[in-house]
Amino acid sequence: MGEKTPIIEVENLSKTFGLLPVLRSVSFGVARGETIMLLGQNGGGKSTLLRLLAGLSKPTAGLIRIGGWQMPKEVMEVRRQIGLVSHQPLLYGNLSARENLDFFGKLYGLTKDERVEGIGAVLDQVGLAKRADSLARDFSRGMQQRLSIARALLHQPEILLLDEPFTGLDQAAAETLEHLVLSAQREERTLIMTTHQLGRAPALARRALILSRGQIAFDGDIATMSAASLGELYASLCGGAAVA
Repeated sequence: MGEKTPIIEVENLSKTFGLLPVLRSVSFGVARGETIMLLGQNGGGKSTLLRLLAGLSKPTAGLIRIGGWQMPKEVMEVRRQIGLVSHQPLLYGNLSARENLDFFGKLYGLTKDERVEGIGAVLDQVGLAKRADSLARDFSRGMQQRLSIARALLHQPEILLLDEPFTGLDQAAAETLEHLVLSAQREERTLIMTTHQLGRAPALARRALILSRGQIAFDGDIATMSAASLGELYASLCGGAAVA
């Protein structure tokens, strides 16, 4: 991570559900403006880790510090710095795109003027300005995902957490999402993204963390790897193949 100031620090993080350990003594740091690709099989702990970082779940043990704030006791300060995009859009179908964003803008504590200006800007950024007053339930899967990204960007967070954002998207929608991710990188936001599509990973991130059985099995540079070589590494660590 060089000389960059770390914005995310995770030390000996563990999470257990009942008697089932999902994460076991996970430690890593993320530099400000860095993009991390989080890889691993279903049930390997990826989504659990993102929920912990987003303050939606409490760790069983260990430390999370984001932007200098310690979780979970300073969770409200941390949430102001984070935008979360899940593979499920989590939108209100009976509200328009504009109304969805206005509702979440209020939850973020934005003023009316900030909401009006911000909503127009993010809808334009994700290519939905002309559908601002259309109901979210009438949107395609790709459009709903773009609206979810607009919601995550609305309060101008430093950190974006993207949980399988490409799931279920057609090629056009996936290309739009990839463009938005690259745009966020140019704005020097910090990104952590999960995906099963290993072919996208080297194009979107220099560094990957591979989780296997709740532990970090790999933490390193993938920018020069081909999809095939990354797939071989993934299979050797996780015991199975991901989507190319």
